[in-house]
Amino acid sequence: MRAWLRRGIEKAAFRAAGRTGATMKKLIYVLVAVVALAVAFVGWRMTMSPPDDLDLARSKPTEAGTFVVAVAPESEPLRQGPLHNWIVTVTTPAGAPVDDATIGVDGGMPQHGHGLPTAPAVTAALGEGRYRIEGVRFNMGGWWELKLAVTAGGASDAVTFNLVL
Repeated sequence: MRAWLRRGIEKAAFRAAGRTGATMKKLIYVLVAVVALAVAFVGWRMTMSPPDDLDLARSKPTEAGTFVVAVAPESEPLRQGPLHNWIVTVTTPAGAPVDDATIGVDGGMPQHGHGLPTAPAVTAALGEGRYRIEGVRFNMGGWWELKLAVTAGGASDAVTFNLVL
C-alpha cells in the first residue's frame, strides 16, 4: 500500500478513536471510497498503452547533438524478468568512435511513475566506442525508457530510448 494512503488511514483511525455509531460508520465509508479510488487509479495506470507515435529507434543523436548513441541488447528478444546486458555504441556525429566515455544509466516506466528495479552500470569498455551495460531488468510488460548520460572529451549530453515489452 502506498505510504501516503497508509498514513491517511492511520490519521483517520486515530481521530476516530473514541467516536461511535454513525460517525464511525461514515468514516469507514469514506475510507473504503478512498481505497477504491486509489486501487482504480493504480489499475488504470497499469493498463495504459504506450503512445502510438512512440519513437522506438535504437540509434539516435543525443539531445544537443553532441554524440550519436546506439543501444542493442546482447540477446533478443527482450523479456520481462531476467537481467539483460546491453551494448552501447557512442560515436561523434561524423561517425568516429568515442572512447573513454563515462555513461550514466537510468530509466523507468513513465506511465507508472517508477524507475528501473535494478541499478544498471557500465561494466566494460569494449573499444571502438562500445560499452557493456549490465544489470538491466524489466520487471513488467509495457513502455520503458532507458536513459543514458554520456560524458567524453569535456562534453556531456543525454539520450532516451523507448522500449516496449
